[in-house]
Amino acid sequence: MTHRVVIVGGGAGGLELATKLGDRFGRRKRADITLIECARSHFWKPHLHELAAGSMDLRVYETDYLAQSHWHHFRYRIGKMTGLDRARRHVQVAPFVDEDGDRVTGSRSIPYDTLVIAVGSHTNDFGTPGAKTHAIALDDPAEALRFHRRLVNAYMRAQTQPEPLAPGQLHVAIIGAGATGVELAAELHNTTRTLVSYGLDRIDADRDMQLVIIEAADRILPALPERLSRAAAKLLDDMHIRVRTAARVAEVLEGAVRLADGEMIAAELIVWAAGVKAPDFLRNLDGLETNRINQLVVRPTLQTTHDDDVFAIGDCAACPWLGKDGVTVPPRAQAAHQQASHMVKQISRRLRGGALQPWRYRDFGSLVSLGEYSTVGNLMGSLSGGTLWVEGWFARMMYLSLYKMHELALHGFWKTALDTAARIITRRTEPHVKLH
Repeated sequence: MTHRVVIVGGGAGGLELATKLGDRFGRRKRADITLIECARSHFWKPHLHELAAGSMDLRVYETDYLAQSHWHHFRYRIGKMTGLDRARRHVQVAPFVDEDGDRVTGSRSIPYDTLVIAVGSHTNDFGTPGAKTHAIALDDPAEALRFHRRLVNAYMRAQTQPEPLAPGQLHVAIIGAGATGVELAAELHNTTRTLVSYGLDRIDADRDMQLVIIEAADRILPALPERLSRAAAKLLDDMHIRVRTAARVAEVLEGAVRLADGEMIAAELIVWAAGVKAPDFLRNLDGLETNRINQLVVRPTLQTTHDDDVFAIGDCAACPWLGKDGVTVPPRAQAAHQQASHMVKQISRRLRGGALQPWRYRDFGSLVSLGEYSTVGNLMGSLSGGTLWVEGWFARMMYLSLYKMHELALHGFWKTALDTAARIITRRTEPHVKLH
């Protein structure tokens, strides 16, 4: 009987794994590869802030799951995982209902021999009152596009209204100064000025628009090296982006953020970009072990602690960082990319009946893009034997190369090269900011 590999989640790690396994084993019928995903197309999550700001077009950068599965010899099944029967080795999938409320597929139970869970993570609002109602979390393309529509509508409204701007109008508050929050603020600084230049002559971007980043820690980018944080803070200050550190959010209101000290920060648009956690359904997945943020606890082999046939990769996995006692691998795109590559080898060993090998995380550093203004970061190890601090054009090229690595894993050299050339040409004939 052909070995059945089921991958749940089509994010950076899950789709790369399905593509590589399909090319290696699905093409030759050595294994049946199935990808379960509730979306119809894939978009690289680290680019969501650019989609929200309007500097990137979803149609140009998305990958259709059904086409990808056809080209790379795996099956794509639309739906959301809701449960797991480990005794029978079946994944339970909920019915899929489209945006019109019509039922497309019924509930299903999909059998597996090897299961890889790669469902990613989403923002964690820590139960803050009003966060779910009044703030937008950039967890997926739909939310990023919703923010962008509201942003463009806010500028159109300000341009045409007869009365002066109200307090907080055209102000954006970003809660969380991690990479997403900082990159979004810088991208908005660039794109909103471009938007205003397209004939919105009643708006003065420097006077009327205000960006504020709110962070509970005592510095921005608290999970990254302090030197990188200082460099990014200086660049934000040069762009006149207001930063509030050591500021805990007590409540999110309609048109304002209330801090724990009672201060009110008025803002027409509010983005929640603080904290991450894995999906809630993982906590009740037939006895699998999870941590406090719902991540599945895995061993160095990427197998879950309670089931050798169930693996987890990416942001939804709490994987030990070998060589650092008690530390887990941070939720980064480079970790998911490395884990996907390692899982191809693990599954190859399982098919041969060989022993599995532990995965070792290689930290290549961190890069933070501040739009067209600059990029800052640190590269670990390979170039300097230690830490190499980079900024400006070189850092920007390294940042762009991260996405190219993802594209190469999905599409190969020639398609990536042709798509890149097509985007460069198209970019010259379209607005630099998406206007709808």
